[in-house]
Amino acid sequence: MGIYINPGYNGFEEIRRDIYVDKTGLIAYVNSLIGKPKPLVSFSRPRRFGKSFDANMLCAYYDRSCDSRFLFEDLEISRDPDFEKHLNQYNVISFDVTGFIADAKEKGTNIVFEIKNSVLKELRELFPDCIDTEESNLGKALYAVVSRGNAKFVFVIDEWDALFREFKNDRQLHKDYILFLRNLFKNKDLTGKTIAAAYMTGILPIKKYGTESALSDFREFSMTDPLILSKYVGFTEAEVRMLCDRYDTDFEEMKQWYDGYSFEDMSSVYSPNSVMSAINFRRFKSYWTQTETFEGLKNYIGMDFDGLKGAITEMLGGGRVSVKISSFQNDMTSFQNKNDVLTLLIHLGYLAYDSEKREAYIPNLEVAEAYEDAVNNEKWGIVGEAVADSEKLLDATLRKDADAVAEALEMTHESVSSVLQYNNESSLSCAITIAYYTAKRFYRIVRELPSGKGYADLAFIPRRGTDKPAMIVELKYDKDADSAIRQIHDNRYDGVLKEYVGNLLLVGINYDKEARGEDAKKHSCIIEQA
Repeated sequence: MGIYINPGYNGFEEIRRDIYVDKTGLIAYVNSLIGKPKPLVSFSRPRRFGKSFDANMLCAYYDRSCDSRFLFEDLEISRDPDFEKHLNQYNVISFDVTGFIADAKEKGTNIVFEIKNSVLKELRELFPDCIDTEESNLGKALYAVVSRGNAKFVFVIDEWDALFREFKNDRQLHKDYILFLRNLFKNKDLTGKTIAAAYMTGILPIKKYGTESALSDFREFSMTDPLILSKYVGFTEAEVRMLCDRYDTDFEEMKQWYDGYSFEDMSSVYSPNSVMSAINFRRFKSYWTQTETFEGLKNYIGMDFDGLKGAITEMLGGGRVSVKISSFQNDMTSFQNKNDVLTLLIHLGYLAYDSEKREAYIPNLEVAEAYEDAVNNEKWGIVGEAVADSEKLLDATLRKDADAVAEALEMTHESVSSVLQYNNESSLSCAITIAYYTAKRFYRIVRELPSGKGYADLAFIPRRGTDKPAMIVELKYDKDADSAIRQIHDNRYDGVLKEYVGNLLLVGINYDKEARGEDAKKHSCIIEQA
């Protein structure tokens, strides 16, 4: 048992002592590739989505230096026909690339050199009779071990893309690293005889050069296309319901805070770390940590690409935008247009992606709070100010200060229209959602809520635990605020929000796009208690 070679099962044993969701079906998929021409998997996901958990799980299962049966015999993989065949049958080489960065900086050495030499050193120590002391080629060293009758190797590489994130502009380091991985996994004469399987995980998919993957032999799964591994991206809705029942936690609140990611065959996927944190700390809030990706969000959404600010603004307002993901080079610097930036944000988890409609959107309340901080700077002007001041607007609404509400909405609408389209009903709806941005903490905001006859444009439904009134907001063009209020009554709001009657505000807003002179771009507002 070593640091990088055959690390044992301790990591997975610790995971099982905490809140645990069975994801061992992933092992069955890797098992199914062993013995096939390309038993190499790359599975990229954002931070907080259980990548390291999976790495520990795979190490514990395959590591021949230990007996980890007791950790798996009550889990899904134990019912797989090949469970016994591969359990504790391989030499495992496992490392987290981030662990080499600090050492290499301290020694002033090349990180790729540190990775290769650290693994080689341990191989020599564990297999002293197999490897020549002068051997510097890792692939040949592995072959020497296996050719002496030892078990094949399973590679588990965590944070595989750390060099692309930490050293964004070091092109030579990127090339050296890719060449190292290619020599290790693409040499069919050596790889097929020495490596049973390989599993790499990180945030970014494998780097592309032009339109080609730098490691084309890997089967790739990512946030834009997880394919058959979609249920292992995060927690599924069924899994979260089970956890909420087990730990007496409000499922609806959990869903609003941490759901929102979806794929073709998986409509609801949750951020695992956030779900577990909410259960452990008995509190729903943003558990988005201050990582380099969080700090980078401000820079990415502020980049000077045509249409980027408009796309972000539309999503801040609850909308969706079309994204073309094909040109993204899978790094953090090679941006050619807004689509590349938006695709990166999908891989970082700051946007969800609907692959069927090819649209991106802000997935949930936790991520929405990250954007709240990110747009609060000079690049975002009045849009950022509107988000920052949205608590004041909500307070004015609850006080029924219609003039203050109308004035605030005018400013936000004009700012939104500068990047969208001013005389457009969706831009007004977007502006109102942005203006009430932080109200999401207290309300579930629903667009076009069915209400007896017709729809309410915006319904603010209080979250559990808040004493704030419900609100219905009706938007009108070229009429008046009175007609907006009348439409709310005509649509029989009480049929849908009947339980809130007596604690319900009706908000009618009108914008006269034909007005000229001093009345141009003016909004009117009426607020009633129902």
